[in-house]
Amino acid sequence: MKLTRKAAPVALATTLALTLAACAQSDRNSNDNPSSGGGDVKDTITFGAAGAPELFDPFYATDGETFRVTRQMMEGLVGIKPGTADIEPELATKWEASADGKEWTFTLREGVKFWDGEAFNAEAVCYNFERMFDQNETAAGGPAAYWSDVMGAFKSDAANALYQGCTAKDDMTAVVKISRATSKFPTALSLDSFSMQSPKALKAGDANNVTKQGEGFGYPAYSKNPVGTGPYKLDKYDEANKTVTLVRNDSYWGEKAKTAKLVFKIIPDESTRRQELEAGSIDGYDLPNPADWKGLKDSGNNVLVRPAFNVLYMGLNPAKNPKLKDLKVRQALYYALNRDQLVKTQLPEGAQVATQFMPDTVAGYNKDLQPYAYDKAKAQSLLKEAGADGMTLTFAYPSEVSRPYMPDPQKIYEALRGDLEAVGIKVNVVTKPWNGGYLDTVDNGGYDAWLLGWTGDYNSADNFIGTFFGNLKSNDFHTSATSYGAKLSADLEAADSIVDEGQRATAYEKLNQEIMENDLPGLAISHSPPALVVSKKVQGLVASPLTAETFSSVTVSK
Repeated sequence: MKLTRKAAPVALATTLALTLAACAQSDRNSNDNPSSGGGDVKDTITFGAAGAPELFDPFYATDGETFRVTRQMMEGLVGIKPGTADIEPELATKWEASADGKEWTFTLREGVKFWDGEAFNAEAVCYNFERMFDQNETAAGGPAAYWSDVMGAFKSDAANALYQGCTAKDDMTAVVKISRATSKFPTALSLDSFSMQSPKALKAGDANNVTKQGEGFGYPAYSKNPVGTGPYKLDKYDEANKTVTLVRNDSYWGEKAKTAKLVFKIIPDESTRRQELEAGSIDGYDLPNPADWKGLKDSGNNVLVRPAFNVLYMGLNPAKNPKLKDLKVRQALYYALNRDQLVKTQLPEGAQVATQFMPDTVAGYNKDLQPYAYDKAKAQSLLKEAGADGMTLTFAYPSEVSRPYMPDPQKIYEALRGDLEAVGIKVNVVTKPWNGGYLDTVDNGGYDAWLLGWTGDYNSADNFIGTFFGNLKSNDFHTSATSYGAKLSADLEAADSIVDEGQRATAYEKLNQEIMENDLPGLAISHSPPALVVSKKVQGLVASPLTAETFSSVTVSK
């Protein structure tokens, strides 16, 4: 789902897809002799993760720490070329679109098996799509978020869904039908949530039995013991010792993982991750503090800086706090934030103040938009005009996590909180662990305002503003409670359906202006270049602009 779209009419989509498939055939079959772990190479990679995985079924995951693990175990029809944002064949070797863009035919890779020995074929593909489509009310309203973002609706509301069915044309050919032409296909299928999983294991583990548990969700047995096709498979999750251990899948269809074991050691505190890297107890970690980059390099480590393909935002919930329905109040909050100071003091070199909910590398970015200036007096005046001076705002931030767009959530929060209080807003401070209630509470609309962000899955405006505001029935900003939500949702769908690249970009530019000047459903804060760091002993890790690194190519010298 990371292809930079360059095709014009849909009639060219077939040619593009076939050309891409022909030119980007995976070379993972080129070496079937994995490292034995002997000689000068370790048999284990240990990587410091910033947070615990929420579960191991990627379909219900919404956070990077979970995907970091499942990405090593699961594969989709479409993959991502390492080090790029471009798609390449994975479990499908090629794909072809009908003239109207509503029917996609996937030719599947032969000789692939799930870890449990089940064959990967067209029936398995269609079973996976139907499993994703047929969700209960609890899952549809919460953890099945990526399906909702991409496909719009589930089986209970089939008429409004983008997905319209899957057919096994023959054993190695699957045909997926959709309701309209869209920039999402086939790129969306590279998302981790759309990974192919064993139908046998899904059935045995009652995979779709998601329940409501307090402010969060209860997941079935399958979510702790998934079965995929990838180069690694799950060995164990030791919650007491905070480690996730994966082992090499020796039956993998392609090039075997070069290292026999991959361990993710959960270390929420960034300074502790650095200490463990320096001590040699981990081989690398994600999201080093920007202030530490120089010191890490001076110590001989490799700091790999990714482009800023993300956005940090303050989400607003008018359904929870009716005062937020007033545009003047939302504008006042924006004017109250000293984002220039925030970027200079809390974010790494290269970070930028956001003017909209997407980075400037995405087609549809509106270059004419200017950032809301820091203007304390204007903020106070707008609050007074709206009858909201002295208002109370329940404003939350996550703990036990660092994110690419938010290296230190607490420090960023404290800076923004101080700005809000300086214009007379009373802030109720709330924090919860990232995977210990925070994300679930956001999903359930429990905060007036909160800090969150997004790293793009692929280079498309729809993947940013379409994801945030496209689904009127289910989005964290609760735009269904506003006067503009329905129109915005419809306009986003119309823009996504435009086939011509130039016309589509123009439509998104206009939408970005409308969102930032007239709707303002949330406050886009900044774009920040994230990094990851590995010791000098690590070879073969390719940094991803999508933070979608894979570890099967990695070795660690002794």
